[in-house]
Parts: sequence; structure tokens; C-alpha cells
Amino acid sequence: MLEPLKTLRDIFQDAADLKAAKDLLELIVDRVQQSMAADVCSIYLLEPDSAELALVATRGLDQQSVGQVRLRVGSGLVGYIAQHQSLLNVDNASEHPKFRYFPETREERYAAFLGVPIISFRKLIGVIAVQKEDASYFSDEQEAFVITIAAQLAGPLSQWVHAEDVKTFLAQPDVPIESNLKFQGVKGAVGMAIGRVRWLLSTYELASVPDRLATDPDAELEKFTRALNLAKEELRNSGRRMEGSLPKDVLALFSVYKMILEDRELSSETEQFIRDGWSAATGLRKTVEAHARVFAKMDDPYLQAKADDIRHIGNRVYANMQGDDGTDSLQITEPTILAGKDISITDIAQFPPKYLAGIVCTSGSSLSHIAILANALGIPAVMGIGDINPSQIDHTEAVIDGYRAVVIFNPVPNLRKEYRRLARQEAKFIQGLDGLRDLPAETPDGFRIKLYANTGLVADISPGLMRGAEGVGLYRSEIPFMLHESFPSEDEQVQIYRKILEAYAPNPVHMRTLDIGGDKNLPYFSFSEENPFLGWRGIRFTLDNTSIFLSQIRAMLRASEGLDNLKILLPMVSHLDEVKAFHGLLDEAMLQMREAGIQVQRPQVGAMIEVPSAMVMLRDIAKIADFVSIGSNDFTQYILAVDRNNPKVSDLYNWLNPAVIRSIGHVVQSAQKYDLPVSVCGEMAADPAAVILLLGMGVEMLSLSAYNLPKTKLVIRTITQERAAELWTKAKRKSDEHRIRRMLEKELDLMGLGGLIRAGAS
Repeated sequence: MLEPLKTLRDIFQDAADLKAAKDLLELIVDRVQQSMAADVCSIYLLEPDSAELALVATRGLDQQSVGQVRLRVGSGLVGYIAQHQSLLNVDNASEHPKFRYFPETREERYAAFLGVPIISFRKLIGVIAVQKEDASYFSDEQEAFVITIAAQLAGPLSQWVHAEDVKTFLAQPDVPIESNLKFQGVKGAVGMAIGRVRWLLSTYELASVPDRLATDPDAELEKFTRALNLAKEELRNSGRRMEGSLPKDVLALFSVYKMILEDRELSSETEQFIRDGWSAATGLRKTVEAHARVFAKMDDPYLQAKADDIRHIGNRVYANMQGDDGTDSLQITEPTILAGKDISITDIAQFPPKYLAGIVCTSGSSLSHIAILANALGIPAVMGIGDINPSQIDHTEAVIDGYRAVVIFNPVPNLRKEYRRLARQEAKFIQGLDGLRDLPAETPDGFRIKLYANTGLVADISPGLMRGAEGVGLYRSEIPFMLHESFPSEDEQVQIYRKILEAYAPNPVHMRTLDIGGDKNLPYFSFSEENPFLGWRGIRFTLDNTSIFLSQIRAMLRASEGLDNLKILLPMVSHLDEVKAFHGLLDEAMLQMREAGIQVQRPQVGAMIEVPSAMVMLRDIAKIADFVSIGSNDFTQYILAVDRNNPKVSDLYNWLNPAVIRSIGHVVQSAQKYDLPVSVCGEMAADPAAVILLLGMGVEMLSLSAYNLPKTKLVIRTITQERAAELWTKAKRKSDEHRIRRMLEKELDLMGLGGLIRAGAS
């Protein structure tokens, strides 16, 4: 009886004594051949750039054919398996119409053939094939054995044999197994870098603190207060160390940490736990967990990232309780990549900025403050790569590809050389981007686009101004509500909104009304639903809570007094009546302003196009809305019915999917027909390839992250609108998003913007 799992265990146990990757491949084919009593077992790996499969290991074929035999996808039996990504079991290989003979393999004596694709997360890694002289089919049990082996090997093979470097692997057969350890994460900050890894030990993990009772509550209270005050002092010192390296707006991130530390709830709740009999560490853990949990459950990734900030602060206070005052500065004298589980901005402040080459976090998101800080420092960052053994990577060399959110530890020489070349190309490309700040986003043939910034917290306002934003295309007004312990008062909202409106006056600020509901609940107004993405969210929620909604509308109007640059944006519109109902509330608010003697202009009102029904009803929406904004993130999610935060299906989330771009094209064309201004906001507006299509459609307004404004502007100023329109015509005729991207990336390369191609990869 064949036992695939036992065979795999044996393979990985014996692999512990191996040094070279080629030895591991040979071990695999040897064990599979023996277990199946087959005459041949071979592994072919895919070279994506050439779409060729290379024979990299065999037991049974002539060893001289390793590295020499190559088949294009679709050619030969192995190429046929790769093309169709399905098993092939034949009793006489030479009689199959796809059979291709390679004399150097000396395989003419083998009749039966069984091949299985090696696939990891829908990506073809290669093919494993077994052969025998007997002209008879392999049994069902043998098929199941090879399928299991292929499935279990897919992950390891995709990790330690870098798929884009098969040629390098073949040229250097003695590549260590520890080489080319590739990890996929999420984008934190774009760019490429090479440096020595410095693993930041998280000695004090608050989450690991057990429930312990206090024997002396007063002493525990004193311990907590002392640790909290010390953390505040550390933060002030960190901010001072970073002065001169960061713009003032990014230094404000330290103020965000300071706000968390000075949050009365954080201290009062911890103190209450201590009075209830818990130790200081246990009380702090319970408080931090409760606060972080609120943000972690939110749908908006921007707010989810706040959970990390709270945990970082908790760990720092806990470290102070243990006597670690955090004053040891890390001594480095070479380009260094800081890696760790939970890295905080105070950790980064310990590094001399000139030597900090990049950041790698096993957790975190693209919207965390670490990512924002990395962007400001101009260094690449990859977040959320998952668990890794620190001893495997600490003090090794690594390359970071922030564009594709990939980090490769201990790269082989040829791969290292290639990344150095790409890094030089990128550095040359980025030079001069700052000079675009005051130039218009206008194509060479005169097509003008307005570039707006997305923003949220007050600390995030300035980056858009620094990078030439012509206004705010999306202000997330729900953030003050989510950071509050109760519904913020109208006066509190006025103060917050006024800062945004004043900062960008006289340019427009599009304020999205309260966008909560579903799984993005307020901590003080929570509810649950079976399907939150299709539930009580956005304008549905606010219209059902009229007093809250009317208070927010009044606050926006009051904040705009004398500035008159407010535009109001309604989220998740799915019915025409929702826009009509809002106008009724706006009428009431305007009346109340007049009665109070407050003179404000009636703001323009727009609807976000995020759900299919809004797209279909655009003609009717145009009659009662002043503009529309396509929220590309949710629009893509709803058109494709894909939860972009679900790793099982996130690969299907692609805004260049034909269904998505055709739908957006339909919205833009219809809006133009009804003389309705239309903008596109979200990540799509920061994708250079997608920007070409949006230009071709005739989109005149884009709203995106401030950090991506210069690159998007460069694309606009380089390609003519006429050429973009030609590419849009070609793209909407294609039925595959990958072909669409390849066409657009080729155009970017021809435009001399090859440095942006990697940034546009989704």
C-alpha cells in the first residue's frame, strides 16, 4: 500500500541533513520513484518569463538532460499538463498526440506516463512525472499518491526555489537550501532594497501575560503609572531623534502614539482591573486586548491598522514594567533591513536613518503607521509575511521588492545582482518626481486631470498638500466616530472637519458621510449580521439614525462657514430614494443654519458608485446628484463577488478584470452623457496600468493615497490621451485580466516608465 504522507515525512526528515537545493530535488525524485516502484521520476519547474518548463531533477532519465531539456507550456506531455493544469495518465506515451521525444533523455524504452501539475495558490510551479516500461496505466492508488505528493510539495517548492530564477538555480546547482527563501506579504511601502537583516526581538509580549492576581494593588498601581510615564518620555525622545529626517506631518505620527498613551480610558480601565485584584501586567493586557479588538474587527483596513498601534504601545509599557527602558540604540554601520513580528515607530527611531534600507513585518497592513513612516523615509516595507524562524534569517542578506510585496532572504548571487540593477534603475527613475509637485496633471495632448488625495486622521492631512494634491477626493468622516468612546458631539465634529477644510481651502474637500455598519461597527453601537457586506451599512445606517445623521450634516455645514469648499459624498448608495432622503435632511439642516444666523453655501452632493444597482440607476441618480465617485475597491469587490480580505479568494480580486473595467467604462460613458462629473478613488487610481485605462475612458478626476500622487501624475504627463483611448479600446475587447496588464505594462516600458511596472503589479 502506498503511503504518501509517510514518504513526505521521510523526505523532510532526511532533508534536514542536506545543504543544497538540488540535493533536495534529487531526494524527492529518488523517494517517489522507490515508493511507486516506477522506472522514472522527474521534476520540471516553470520559468515564468519564458513560459518554459525546465527539467531540474530526474531519477531514471539520463542525468545529462537535466537543465538541457526545456518544453514550452503546451508542448509535449509535460507542457500539455502545464497548459491544462490537470493530471495525465497514459499507457503508451509515444502514441499520445502531444508526445514529444527528446533523444538526450533516452526515454524511448518507457511506455506508461503519469504527470501531475505542482500548483500553489493557483500558480503553476512545475510538473512531477513518473514513467515505467510496462505499457499499462498507472493505478488509481498511484494517481492519488502522486497527486498528494505534488500538493504537499507545492508550498516548499514555491518558497525556496524562486520561480523567477529557475535559470539561476540551474546555473548554480549547489545553491544552499536556505537560499532564496521567498515570502509574500502585503505592500507597506514601494521600492527595492538590499541589506543585512536585523531581527528585532520582541522580548516583552503583552499578549503572553497570563492572568495573575496582585498581592499588593497599591504597588501594582505605582508600577503601571511609572511604566506609562516612562513610555511617554521615550516617545518624546524618539520624536526628537527623528527630527530632520521626517517632515513635520509624518512626525505627527508620534503624536498619534502619544494620544493613545494619554487616552484616559487606557489608564483608567487598567487601574480598575488592578483595583479589582489583577496584576499591573494582566490589567494592561486586558485593557489593550479590548481596545485592539474593537479596531481589528472593523472592515476598513485603515482602522484595522490602529489595533497594531495599540498593541505596540501596550508592549512598550509592559517592557517598562519589566525594567527595559528602551534606551539601547541599535548600532549598525551598513544598509540594514529591520525585521520583526511587531515593529513600532519607536523601534525605527533607534536606527540611523541613513543605514535603514527597509522594513519587514510578519504582521501588519499597508495602512499601518509603520507603512506610513516607511513611505515618508523613502524605504520599502513588506508587511504581513507570516511566521518565520528568526534564526533562519537574522544577519543574512535580503532583498525587498516593495512593489510586489515580496522579500527574499539569502538570495543567490545572480538574483542579488539583478535586484541591484533594478534598485539602481528605480533610483534613477524616482529622481525628479518631487519636481512634479507644482506641475499640472495634464497629458502631452492637453487632457487635464484633477488629482485629489484620500485622507482620514488629522495627522494624515499634510502629505497630500506636500505632493501637490488639488483637494481631498475622499475624507473618511467616520474615523472620529470610531476613535471616540461615544458619539462625538456636534461641536467636536466641527473642530475636526474645520481643520481639513481650512488646510485645503479654497480647493474642494469631498467629505464622505458616516460610513459604518455591517462588520465596521462603532464600539459603542455594535450589532451583528449574518452577511455584513450586504447589510446595514453606509447610508442605510445613517438614514435609519436620523438624529445622528442630521448632527453630522450640521457639523459639516458649520465647519464650511466662510470657506465654501465642502462637497458631500454619500457612501453605499443602492436606491434612488436614499439620495432623495438625504436632500430632505440637507434642506432641514440648511434651514437650521439660516435660523441660527450661520451663512453657508449649499454644498454639492455626490453619490458613491460601489454597488451594481447604482451603476444601473445612474441616469436617475444624475437628476438629483451633482457628481459621482466610483469607489474602486468596493466596486471591484461587489462586481466580482470577491472578499478582498479573504486569502482563499483574494487572488480573484483584480480591478483589471474585464467585467470591472467594462463596468467602470459604462459608468464613465453614462456620466459623460448626462453631464455628470465622475471621479475614481481607491487603489485603482494608484495603479499605473489602470491609470492608462482611466485616462482612455476620459476620467477627469482621480483620488488616491498622497504617497502615490507623483507617480500617477508622471503617467498622466507622459502618455497622450489619444494613445490611452486606443489602449482602452483594445483592453475592453480582451477577456483576460493578465493579458490586459501585460499589454499596459509593455506600453509603460515603451514610454520609459519601466520603473513603474513593478509598482502596478496587483
